[in-house]
Amino acid sequence: MYEGHRVGVVVPVYNEAAFVGDVLDGLPAFVDAVYAVDDCSTDRSWAVILERAVRAGADGFAHEQAPDTVGERPLESPVPDPVPAARADRRVEGDDARLDRRVEGDETRRASDGGTAAAGPRVVPIRHETNRGRGGAVKTGYRAALDDDMDVVAVLDGDGQMDPAELDRLIDPVVSGAADYAKGDRLHDPADRREMSGWRLFGNGLLTLLTRVSSGYWGMSDPQNGFTAISREALEDLEFDRLYEDYGFLNDVLVQLNVAGARVVDVSMRARYGDEESGIQYRSFVPRLSLLLLRRFVWRLRVGGASSRRQASALYGLAALAATGGIGGSAFSVGADADGVAPIALAALVGSVALAALAVAADRRDNGPLVSRLEPER
Repeated sequence: MYEGHRVGVVVPVYNEAAFVGDVLDGLPAFVDAVYAVDDCSTDRSWAVILERAVRAGADGFAHEQAPDTVGERPLESPVPDPVPAARADRRVEGDDARLDRRVEGDETRRASDGGTAAAGPRVVPIRHETNRGRGGAVKTGYRAALDDDMDVVAVLDGDGQMDPAELDRLIDPVVSGAADYAKGDRLHDPADRREMSGWRLFGNGLLTLLTRVSSGYWGMSDPQNGFTAISREALEDLEFDRLYEDYGFLNDVLVQLNVAGARVVDVSMRARYGDEESGIQYRSFVPRLSLLLLRRFVWRLRVGGASSRRQASALYGLAALAATGGIGGSAFSVGADADGVAPIALAALVGSVALAALAVAADRRDNGPLVSRLEPER
């Protein structure tokens, strides 16, 4: 419990056996529940998670009905479905997320039952039988946290790059009501940027620009930072079935939050780089994510949102029409005896640039109040 709010932490894990144990051990005591989601790891990540769950006194709370086994021994009793009918649509249809209730004879129990659970966060182990990507793992954890009525849900990767000691700074703006969604930012401070490789810095800078355009959060930075916290209300506004499940998940979340009018705060903090390897291959990731962001940009403009932001949508639409007319006119004038077409086409292209600039200005003005920044105390 933190300032009267129940805090859940989702830890997506894929082949992080060397790091995830320390991540779970390092979470502060105010965390109520940790949803450690193993995304079908091929190393010992699942064994490490189960060991920490037993040590902490695992919750034994299954969020999806599915047959399961521990080793060769089947579960001794079925787990009742705890999902209220009002939130039944949030369940993963056919999802293979599962929770082992017992581990080789060790009883798991709820800390609230007055059992002998260790002090500190209870660990809820959840496992995917097929790999769904980081976003898929986070979605599973989000659903579990909603079912457990958490007030604030943070995400902290299992690779050790995010400092659990910074968690209170991340959730403070959400708990206080100053923001609906908080995210880490490694790009604002020059000292933090120097800790990144040149290629990673370039990729993050490019994706920041593209995500600003797509999401409308023009003051936001470092959208690939997965250290986040979200209020229950904002989490319930997300359309889980629409969210991309791979590494574009974080960018997709920002687009949906903007449509919902959610307030976002960037929390400046350092990343911790060690022996872990990033799963992002920027050469293939950037083009693929760019297409995703283009589709989400069009979707954001189409669904509109607040009436005060529709001017930008209209200007973007006019700019697109002018650009289409200018390009079409230019193509028609090539090889054709139409001296009057080329100047008109050029004028249309120039007009499209002017309209696009006006659209960006309107977009920045209308969405400016939705973005803020929290600087570190250094």
